[in-house]
Amino acid sequence: MRRHFQSFARFSYRTVILISLFFFFHGITSFASARENVNLVPASDSASAKESKEKKAEVFNAGDMIMEHVVDNHEWHILEIGHFKLMIPLPVILYYDGKLYSFCSSRFHNEERSYNGFSLPEEGPGKGKIVRTAAVPGGPKVYDFSITKTVLAIFISAFIMLFVFISVARAYKRNLNKAPKGMQSMLEPLIIFVRDDIAKSSIGEKKYEKYMPYLLTIFFFIFLNNILGIIPIFPGGANVTGNIAVTMVMAVFTFILTMVNGNKHYWVDIVNTPGVPWWLKLPIPLMPIVEIIGVITKPFVLMVRLFANMAAGHIIALGFVSLIFIFGAMNVVLGYGVSVGAVAFMIFMNLLELLVAFIQAYVFTLLSALYFGLATIEPEHH
Repeated sequence: MRRHFQSFARFSYRTVILISLFFFFHGITSFASARENVNLVPASDSASAKESKEKKAEVFNAGDMIMEHVVDNHEWHILEIGHFKLMIPLPVILYYDGKLYSFCSSRFHNEERSYNGFSLPEEGPGKGKIVRTAAVPGGPKVYDFSITKTVLAIFISAFIMLFVFISVARAYKRNLNKAPKGMQSMLEPLIIFVRDDIAKSSIGEKKYEKYMPYLLTIFFFIFLNNILGIIPIFPGGANVTGNIAVTMVMAVFTFILTMVNGNKHYWVDIVNTPGVPWWLKLPIPLMPIVEIIGVITKPFVLMVRLFANMAAGHIIALGFVSLIFIFGAMNVVLGYGVSVGAVAFMIFMNLLELLVAFIQAYVFTLLSALYFGLATIEPEHH
């Protein structure tokens, strides 16, 4: 047990590298969604546009409210009372036309929503994306490396994990041959659970230790971020595991480890699947094609399952909250009446989310361990 803690503590330093790789992939997703063109509003239409915008702002829009909390953002919204908004502006880091631009997202808090030649549209196809204010068709793209809400939440969760597990590993070194206490006694059952019920049973007694640091890291990373996502106040409330870029990177790491550690028997079974009639292999290699597609779809399933389950939980909980304001706009008394049931259902959903937070961390870790086990299994000799 102590050996796994020390191994995990050493691997925690490597976690920083994994998180840094996430920022790289996050930047790639920003490249794909970068926008070059912006529709400028003529001066004659600015007054009417502003007036319609103010009217629209007065009407509660459940869809906008839900998406604002679910998707990534360039600032961390904490609370709003009337016209007072409390939020944490985040660093904006842009690369455009061979130059690096860096400023605070609060610079966009003006009527034009623009600063230094860049804008952050609230509507249209470029909504939520930083674009060039007067982009030239075919001109250079805007590459966004900003520290967004999701990225900051990953930093916070990584710091918590490093602090907790390095502290616990040091405590084990100080208290040799003594019963665990405090944080040690709380984490030890979870680590034993990952070791015995996930790693050993899926990978095998001989090879499981090699994968324990990675399995422990993704299990506690997913579990911690799922729990933080349920907490509505800072530093909670971020939808990290409901962001498909995050789940994609974790799935890619599992895929790479599976491919790198796959033995000869694993690859031979993909090309020449045992127990399958030869006419499914030659002259048209149907089974090898199916097996290769299966190899590709495994990380895709990991990515979508975690993303869909966690995003759906947030959307459902926020949907119950929206009912209060929707019915309240019709009738104040009706709004108060609906609020009782809506709050009750929301509390039930949050309690259910606690269970889902653990289950999704368990499922992702279990499937990763199964993939490792299938890739390293040795053929039976009779």
